[in-house]
Amino acid sequence: MLHRATYLHQLEVAVGRSPITALLGSRQCGKTTLAREFAAPREATCFDLESEPDLRRLANPELVLGGLDGLVVLDEIQRAPHLFNVLRVLVDRPQAPCRYLILGSASPDLVRGVSESLAGRVEFVELAGFDLAETTTDAWRNLWLRGGLPPSYLAASDGDSMAWRDGFVRTFLERDIPQLGITIPAAAMRRFWTMLAHWHGQTWNASELGRAMSTSDKTVRSYLDVLTGTYMVRQLQPWFENTAKRQVKAPKVYLRDPGILHTLLGIADEGSLLSHPRVGASWEGFAIEQVLRALRPAQAWFWGSHSGGEVDLLVLERGRRIGFEVKFSEAPDLTRSMHNVIDTLNLDHLFVVCPTPNSYPVQERISILSIFDCPELPNRVEETLQKADRHPSHPAAIPD
Repeated sequence: MLHRATYLHQLEVAVGRSPITALLGSRQCGKTTLAREFAAPREATCFDLESEPDLRRLANPELVLGGLDGLVVLDEIQRAPHLFNVLRVLVDRPQAPCRYLILGSASPDLVRGVSESLAGRVEFVELAGFDLAETTTDAWRNLWLRGGLPPSYLAASDGDSMAWRDGFVRTFLERDIPQLGITIPAAAMRRFWTMLAHWHGQTWNASELGRAMSTSDKTVRSYLDVLTGTYMVRQLQPWFENTAKRQVKAPKVYLRDPGILHTLLGIADEGSLLSHPRVGASWEGFAIEQVLRALRPAQAWFWGSHSGGEVDLLVLERGRRIGFEVKFSEAPDLTRSMHNVIDTLNLDHLFVVCPTPNSYPVQERISILSIFDCPELPNRVEETLQKADRHPSHPAAIPD
């Protein structure tokens, strides 16, 4: 298992200042392993709520948890939502002796009680699969093909990785979703998930997907919300700018883990990936995730107009606008569209992310960013911000 120093530091800071820390992320992304590593040098008591003996130990949770000291770890807490009220009571007691680390595979939006019962008492840390900073940049092809879920990435062969991911999809649909109290037939959700894989990187269109599945807009929207809430799908929201152009107002949808995307598309190896018609969309999603993992912005958007101009990713750093365009080419061409986007959105800088060996500046506000250099992206953005501070082009930006 790879050492995940950044997340361990995040947990240490969060546990130090908040009575409850929620470590959230998709199934099999390494939450339990990380929590055990974090708890190992500390006085800690761990409960796995998928274990029947541990569930029996918590038959009287206020009595049991109230008698503990140090760190208390509650794994897969979405299986026992009644514990949220218990935790609220315990942490509100004067001089509460415990810090609680709760682990879950669903967002607070799907698990009732987190936002309501623990408001003001909980800090969230979101864990994802491995990224280029945790593996090595030389391993980016494996990371792209297999995805970042540890059992998939660390499998002995591509075949073993594909077999594990196929089992993961089946288990997720048949066991994990019903455990959240969501009653969606596994076959219907698999069909929708597979259709969404072919829709990866495109603007969401509920009407078209609903017609394809012979169901309503509302139903496919609920399916999308479930996959988003369980960290399987990212909805990248549109940025709105006061321009004369007609702008795209629907989110883009991406499967967050490229390995799961490739499983649903039937892509088993690198050769199949490179010859697949969706290889460009797959690369776009992979690159966007690596950028987001490196920068960790509070919010991120895309921008597009119906006349054809777009930027794949837009983030704000210290009020400055940084854009990212993703190209699956070792020698990407600069296009008139890129210059139009820079002028329309008044970007401080545009990075073109591609699988080229080296990063290099092209023009004053355009740079080629190699996928190898994504872990160093915060430093490169900081250099850009310093230049923008010396030559300001617009005031701090706030989206409409």
